[in-house]
Amino acid sequence: YILYMLIIHSINSVVNKLLQNNQSVLFVHVFVCYNLLNVLAEYILKEYKKVFYRYETHLHTKEASACARTLAKDYIKAYKDAGYAGIIVTDHFFNGNTAVPRNLPWKERVKLFCNGYENAAEEGYKENFHVFFGWEAGFCGTEFLIYGLDKEWLLEHDDILSWSVKKQYRMVKEGGGMVIHAHPYREAPYIPEIRLYPDYVDGAEVYNVSNDNLDIMFNKRAYEYAKKHDLPMTGGSDIHSLPPMAGGMEFNYELKSIQDFIDAVKNKKGMVIG
Repeated sequence: YILYMLIIHSINSVVNKLLQNNQSVLFVHVFVCYNLLNVLAEYILKEYKKVFYRYETHLHTKEASACARTLAKDYIKAYKDAGYAGIIVTDHFFNGNTAVPRNLPWKERVKLFCNGYENAAEEGYKENFHVFFGWEAGFCGTEFLIYGLDKEWLLEHDDILSWSVKKQYRMVKEGGGMVIHAHPYREAPYIPEIRLYPDYVDGAEVYNVSNDNLDIMFNKRAYEYAKKHDLPMTGGSDIHSLPPMAGGMEFNYELKSIQDFIDAVKNKKGMVIG
């Protein structure tokens, strides 16, 4: 925008001086240049204003993740003000660091688990802000982001906690969902070992902002892993509390549903932020 204004200001200054000095022949040449430069300036402004839609893809709420400290509804205004078009709520599932009591009936557990997403979606609706549903499943520290399924699907699969990584992938795929390996090379006390499953995921989270607080090499290795196996790449903050972290993905078109996100990732569209 600044460059655009500088070009216009410079052109106007030259034209005004020529008019004052009555240099008509030179003025014709400058007038032609004026039009060409104006086209260039308009192009620069258009590129500047080109819309990119930014989405947070890995987010935890206080309602359902025991390690989160921010209520779901409070994320909406903060992320909207930060220039995001939407978020995907991915709370820790029952085989991870869940805030949902494990001794409740299955239906009650699922209901409580979905509170984070539903509270965020309700607030998002008021603010004209996209909120999509997902979750983060855990297998002894190895974690996967699940996208494209819903509350009803969870209610119908009360045996999900007995599944292996392989069966999870098969069942999620049959349901129309997508499995992304979250922060595959993270090292932490809750992760006893690095385990990779390139045949049982649809992609890998290659840039996790929270990893930067641990070791920047975790993301570098994840990127190399995805590249080696030709896996689609995603990025996310893995945020547990405000303020927003500068992570996620950008697209040059609006994603209006979680299916739009899945299609974009599988077709390797969009750009990982980071």
